[in-house]
Amino acid sequence: MQVDLYDLSPLWNLLLIGALLAALPALWVYLRKGRGTPVSRYQALVVMTLFLTFDLVLFGAFTRLTDSGLGCPDWPGCYGNASPLGAVHEISSAQAALPSGPVTHSKAWIEMVHRYMATAVGALISVMTVWAWRMRSQSARSAPNPWWPTATLVWVCVQGAFGALTVTMKLFPAIVTLHLLGGYALLALLMVQAVGSPSTRAQGRAEFEPAPRWIQGFAWAALALLVLQAASGAWVSTNYAVLACAEFPGCQGQMWPPMDWSAALEIWRPLGLTAAGEHLSFQALTAIHVGHRMLALVTVTVLGALAWVLCRHAAFKKAAQYLVGLLALQLVTGLSNVVLGWPLLAAVMHTGGAGALVMVLVWVLVTSRAVGRSY
Repeated sequence: MQVDLYDLSPLWNLLLIGALLAALPALWVYLRKGRGTPVSRYQALVVMTLFLTFDLVLFGAFTRLTDSGLGCPDWPGCYGNASPLGAVHEISSAQAALPSGPVTHSKAWIEMVHRYMATAVGALISVMTVWAWRMRSQSARSAPNPWWPTATLVWVCVQGAFGALTVTMKLFPAIVTLHLLGGYALLALLMVQAVGSPSTRAQGRAEFEPAPRWIQGFAWAALALLVLQAASGAWVSTNYAVLACAEFPGCQGQMWPPMDWSAALEIWRPLGLTAAGEHLSFQALTAIHVGHRMLALVTVTVLGALAWVLCRHAAFKKAAQYLVGLLALQLVTGLSNVVLGWPLLAAVMHTGGAGALVMVLVWVLVTSRAVGRSY
């Protein structure tokens, strides 16, 4: 069945659904913080949005890992409808033609729920942006810097564009990888605003002393390495290379199996194919998998060293504990993906663990800035 890749006819209905979903957490924040100051209510909304964005990243991983990314083969709706309910005939026809294919009723609902959640997060970030500028115009005491939510709003729109390309370019590995990294960047932007709030800075001035400047450099280097490792992991997942090695520490009964590194590092190509249009070899998938393992060893070593350094400073002891716990989670879930045949729960937790590590490192970077400096 021929389907237009872009059909904007259900856009307004989708925006309405997102707005209604966003109203629920916004109402919860209002009821919980209704008697607080505007700044405290705004801060509660930031934290809530951060929490829901993390949930969105997890559900995005669930969508990818259940092969639901093309559950609706057009964007932003489903066969030109705002929900799979309006596309029952089209979905049934596609499922009957290919029962194990990318379009089924369950996959369509998973894909559309992911889009609903993304729209709701976008709505909440829009509210944050308008609210922050309004407080700035009213010269509210300790008003947040409105440029942070503005940048976050711009970025969530970029993420929406990557989401559209993920569908219309048929799970192009480079686009899917960038979409996941963009989700982590969104978490980082929101974490800066959550940790760098006026109230948090005041607490920092009261309890902690500024950290040595070299810790900031160490944390930046660790964050850069973590982003590279996350990109490597996304590259493994989007190319379905997890099962290229089914044992650890070896692979295919060898410590160094045959690998095709040139094809593995070829970035701009369709799913399952090389840039020349040939089928991606198993040796290339093996190289993608082994490369992720090698980089993981370096990443764990560096983040472990950073955690050891941080635990020696009072301001970072909690962050160091989180780093150690998350590294342990990543090791367990990563090994489970290999030896247990890529179980869904472990794979989703592995993606979420990487996002949580990004958040912790951003927390460290914000906290390590000179006390009293505005964020």
